[in-house]
Amino acid sequence: MEAIKTFRSRTVVLPTRDIDTDQIIAARFLTTTTREGLGKSLFFDLRFDADGNERPEFPLNGPEARGADILVAGNNFGCGSSREHAPWALLDYGFRAVISTEIADIFRNNSLKNGLVPIVVPEDVHTWLVDNPGVEVEIDVEALSLTLPDGTTTTYPMDGFARHCLIEGLDQLGFLQQHDAAIEQFEKERPWTP
Repeated sequence: MEAIKTFRSRTVVLPTRDIDTDQIIAARFLTTTTREGLGKSLFFDLRFDADGNERPEFPLNGPEARGADILVAGNNFGCGSSREHAPWALLDYGFRAVISTEIADIFRNNSLKNGLVPIVVPEDVHTWLVDNPGVEVEIDVEALSLTLPDGTTTTYPMDGFARHCLIEGLDQLGFLQQHDAAIEQFEKERPWTP
């Protein structure tokens, strides 16, 4: 997992509320256990018509969306079933963060475990971002802050352990492996009881 401390990027706005994990990546694309290549299936039924042609009205299909690392999403983003493939698809497509007024708990946890930064902001900040697509913002995971182009900064909540893992570029297994020697020492010193 890549370490994430701070980064700047343009935003792309998908203001639709209640985008669930099946809309993020449909169940028919869950045939792999690897992350690579899932980005092409991201929002597939929203991005493409029945013939596989891009829908020009879909925000990710416009030229202004190319290269944007931050998705500004509608309220209740990532609701629905637990699907680790959803943050995998967003990451593979090129997103590094999702901003909304509400992000579903299971999706948020899956995102944090995989290196996608879920950011919950107040309604007024979200409204401004939705009304100003394509602006460049700065995300600071160390300070847990989001800075708008005019210098306005807002903070966002994040679990301390998740924040540590993002900053260090660790998933949960990587975190445990860092403490391998201490774990082995504990096992040696612990009395064995049948």
